[in-house]
Amino acid sequence: MTAPPSSRTTAVTAAPVVECLGVPITAHTRDSAARHVVHLAGRMREARHGLTDGPGASGIRRGSDVHLSNAYTLALADRDPELRGILRSASLNLPDGQPVVWANRLLYPSAALPGTRVYGPDLLTDVFALTQHTDLNHYLLGSTPQVLDALRRELRRRYPGARIVGTCSPPFRPLTVHERQQQVEQIRSAEADIVWVGLGTPKQDRWAAELCDALPVVAVAVGAAFDFVAGNKPQAPHWMRHNGLEWLFRLGCEPRRLWRRYLFGNARFVHGVVRQATRPVRADSGAVHATSDRLNSGRLVGQGREIPDIVPKVRP
Repeated sequence: MTAPPSSRTTAVTAAPVVECLGVPITAHTRDSAARHVVHLAGRMREARHGLTDGPGASGIRRGSDVHLSNAYTLALADRDPELRGILRSASLNLPDGQPVVWANRLLYPSAALPGTRVYGPDLLTDVFALTQHTDLNHYLLGSTPQVLDALRRELRRRYPGARIVGTCSPPFRPLTVHERQQQVEQIRSAEADIVWVGLGTPKQDRWAAELCDALPVVAVAVGAAFDFVAGNKPQAPHWMRHNGLEWLFRLGCEPRRLWRRYLFGNARFVHGVVRQATRPVRADSGAVHATSDRLNSGRLVGQGREIPDIVPKVRP
């Protein structure tokens, strides 16, 4: 068994959490989002090995599910109570979509919110960069065997000091109970700390939450990041991504698969934002929420509070 990492603690400022279409979104920057994910993984690993102080730390059971939430994700959650419930109880929802960032800044003009999103492929590569030469283990779950092979090669080329302990390309159909149990046991046996889930929304969001119910891991529902980082699909130019036009680029690349998603999803998202903007604000509801740092859920929120940023030390 790999020895648990000792932690190096520095102070970082927690990000505020705002609600967009009923889903709590943590308004992280690109850098702080990656450090938050590493914090969750490092702290959970230390708790599993009995190195974290505090009541109940050694008895950690549930993992931390992280969701990359774009306009389509929030539009789906707006009409699907089950998905909305998953996202509302998630450890961390990140604004993966410039329109989500703009909507939050519109809805909460008095809050100091970042002007840029947390892009799934950036989060994946940033976390790999931060965890090089540490004891944190990565597991890749989703896509096809060919894409997974290309992704693994590319990540090893860019981050030779990162640890990839397993991959799995599940069948493109609902898994049986036995298959789900096998998948959980494979991840457990690999001693994974961060499981990257690339199965498409909303399937990946449901499976990330289920994984965290079964295992003390960080499960990140990362969308199309596998295809982009592996080079299987082209990314939109930076200017389009920065100006909220990535959907138009992707629609042009895959019109038959994506036209319904963007036509109806974008319209529902805009309608939901308008509905929220014109809804009377209750006296007991704040624009920005703050809760304590809970090891179980891993949600680190609040304005101006400092939280420990746990990054495992470099191995000798």
